[in-house]
Amino acid sequence: MATTQSTFQPIAPRPAPIRTEGLVPWVRHNLFGNLPSAVVTLALLALALWVLPGLVNWGITKAVFAANADQCQAARGIGACWGVVNEKFRIIIFGRYPFDQQWRPEVATIALVALLVASCVRSFWKPWLVLLWVAVLALFFVLMKGGVMGLSPVETDRWGGLPLTIMLATLSIVFAFPLSVAVALGRRSKMPAIKTICVIYVELIRGVPLISVLFMASFMFPLFMPPGTSIDVLLRVLVGITLFAAAYMAEIVRGGLQAIPKGQQEAADTLGLTYWQAQRKIILPQALALVVPGVMNNFISIFKDTSLVTIVSLYELTGAMGLALNSDSNWRPFKIEAYLFIAAIYFAFCFSMSRYSLWIEKRLSLSKNR
Repeated sequence: MATTQSTFQPIAPRPAPIRTEGLVPWVRHNLFGNLPSAVVTLALLALALWVLPGLVNWGITKAVFAANADQCQAARGIGACWGVVNEKFRIIIFGRYPFDQQWRPEVATIALVALLVASCVRSFWKPWLVLLWVAVLALFFVLMKGGVMGLSPVETDRWGGLPLTIMLATLSIVFAFPLSVAVALGRRSKMPAIKTICVIYVELIRGVPLISVLFMASFMFPLFMPPGTSIDVLLRVLVGITLFAAAYMAEIVRGGLQAIPKGQQEAADTLGLTYWQAQRKIILPQALALVVPGVMNNFISIFKDTSLVTIVSLYELTGAMGLALNSDSNWRPFKIEAYLFIAAIYFAFCFSMSRYSLWIEKRLSLSKNR
């Protein structure tokens, strides 16, 4: 019987696998993944090569950075005048706050922004964070208002600029969120009186623009108060923005509640949980996780809507910019540069909130995959 003798045949080397991580794979997959994508990418690159040199030339190369009105006038139509930001910076940022006391809104704003950043870090999510909020808000109003600890008093109608914008947005969000959750639960209540009140509130607020709400809160609401009673305009505006934001956010939260299967509530009833226990431990956590993008979108909208308080003579960031330029004819022609400056501030805050929303979504997706 013949025996077959096997010989070793080496396997031909295979090419290295294609990289799936890094800049080049990302560009290949997202920008040149197919023919339409590649065409759009090349068209945008061509547009950028056509537009960017002119923008760089206008905004940097031939721009005037010194606070010199004569140089800016000479560069009109040729280069940007960033000197207007240099000249009017303190008025744009702090509004009509007394010049020699502007260290107070500066410290108050830094403390409030630091509190917001700390509240976004998970390691700070402790019970003492509530006390920290109370302490920082108390510090903010003490510094801004004055009248104690040797600080000269400053009326609220002189608050303005970035501190006013951040304060209105922060407090409106803080107060509107729990109110929106309560209204969303009320709209799903089986008690007709509560449900009717919540429906009327939501539909009434959503049926008018924010400007109308601010006008009502500032000019018409005092007419219904007893004679001699006066409520600060800043408080009235804060209440108006809060009620307006809560109405829209309530519908977002209600959408999340409707997305939860009825079996979740039935399982909670089977376990013997009360209504509020089931909402707090089972229903609301799932519902809020589903509507994170919508809630954050509403937060961003609130931050930008604070620019409308100018109609009631509260000069926040946008109003302070107009106040700084309209009163000085030498710098009035350079509003574009000033608008670009405050647009950069708005973008920085809104983009940060957007990225934080994406981080929360990723964390929630990780918890669901476990």
